[in-house]
Amino acid sequence: MLVTVGRIGRAHGIKGEVGIDVRTDEPDRRFADGATLVTEAKVSRTLTVASSRWHSGRLLVKFAEVPDRTAAEQLRNLVVQAEIDGDERPEDPDEYYDRELIGLAVRTTDGADVGEVIDVVHLPSQDLLEIRRPAGNAVLVPLVEELVPELNLEKQYVVVADRPGLLDPEGAEVVPTDEA
Repeated sequence: MLVTVGRIGRAHGIKGEVGIDVRTDEPDRRFADGATLVTEAKVSRTLTVASSRWHSGRLLVKFAEVPDRTAAEQLRNLVVQAEIDGDERPEDPDEYYDRELIGLAVRTTDGADVGEVIDVVHLPSQDLLEIRRPAGNAVLVPLVEELVPELNLEKQYVVVADRPGLLDPEGAEVVPTDEA
């Protein structure tokens, strides 16, 4: 099974290193020397990590198949994926793979069924659950304990603490503004 572990950023230096926008909680494992990754593109290709290092808070990776800066620039914005065993779980029990969350039923804290998780959106500040509502529209809910107090993979559901406007954007509170 393939899981997304990063997106290739800009080239670094002249020897073919690239910056990686990390999308995994295990970068040292997924980008270890010798690791094999696959690009998610029209024409998929396999890349082998020759070396990786942290530089100024950014992960830099050198792929064996990328000899220089020109070749590295051709990889920019490609998503890289790692092959993992379908039963593999993150080491931390409070972490989840996206594939484990997609398809979970969504309930409110009072037990009402309100949709299904259809995607996990990764932003620099936090992750979001994309939830398809019964009406067909989708909403984004921050994946934080205050709003998602329970995640039960065994029983295949997630609990969302609904707030005005969270699951029903049209039900949002209107905050009056001062007219000048």
